[in-house]
Amino acid sequence: MPVQPASRLAPSPTGALHLGNARTFLVNWALARQRGWRLVLRIEDLDTPRVKPGVLQDTVRTLGWLGVDWDEGPIVQSHDIAHHRTAMEQLAAAGLVYPNDMTRKELLALEAQGAPNEGHREAAFPASLRPPEIPSTFADVHAAWRFCTPAGVVAFDDGFAGPQRVEPARSVGDFVVWTRRDPGKPGQPAYQLAVVVDDHRQGVTHVVRGDDLIDSAGRQILLRHALGMGPPPAYFHLPLVRGVDGRRLAKRHGDTRLDAYRARGVAAERVVGLVAFWSGVSARREHMSAAEFLERFDLRTMPRTSATFTPEDDAWLIG
Repeated sequence: MPVQPASRLAPSPTGALHLGNARTFLVNWALARQRGWRLVLRIEDLDTPRVKPGVLQDTVRTLGWLGVDWDEGPIVQSHDIAHHRTAMEQLAAAGLVYPNDMTRKELLALEAQGAPNEGHREAAFPASLRPPEIPSTFADVHAAWRFCTPAGVVAFDDGFAGPQRVEPARSVGDFVVWTRRDPGKPGQPAYQLAVVVDDHRQGVTHVVRGDDLIDSAGRQILLRHALGMGPPPAYFHLPLVRGVDGRRLAKRHGDTRLDAYRARGVAAERVVGLVAFWSGVSARREHMSAAEFLERFDLRTMPRTSATFTPEDDAWLIG
């Protein structure tokens, strides 16, 4: 019997959901319901220093308020990391990971001595810093573990953004897959490894997310290959929602939290209607239920450029 395709909603409880999250989750949900994908709700809470109390419950409540539902979950990522540890043991046995205690500050200082890339968001960790001997066993130590990123291009066809070519060895180099152990705090899987292991375990075949994660797709494809997981999921990387300054939607653009609008009496249909306007579903801002968004959404007519949150959008939301 063929396995049912699946996608996942993967919010992180490091902050409240905002309008940009609403668009990504509504589009993901609509695609899943239109195409018969099973939908998993996974709470990605491994960034423990930034996880805020109560946000998990608020996230679940807010998604329901929007009209988004799911078939499995919520699954809390941190509740079961044994599978991530098993993956690390497998990578270590293959000689593909190693511990390194260099801090980000030290790495940035080292990169500044060479020829830094203007606008580079993450200091690349060069293969030249790998230890002479790669350990063959994994242990939780006072150092982060890095993946031996192979040189070369990773190419994949994105279901929305089109053909992609990324080169993780040049953009980020040997990236962290397990965080360092500190006093009173054990190490844990880093984002790239956690996503790969959980997507594989949960049968995720389609990943819908923001296009700021295109480069991450290259890293995740390399990890899947190293772990013998077979073909990667089909990716759909969507343009972000940005402020009028062209920067990614954030606190600097005002309070765009969905809970804040809800507290002011804004109806969910108004938020969905704005998302529909941004997503090519309607030519103007209008009240719209999630069910109507699902019926009318068409990925082929979704704009290829970023949406812009304007003062007019905010004024329309609050009526």
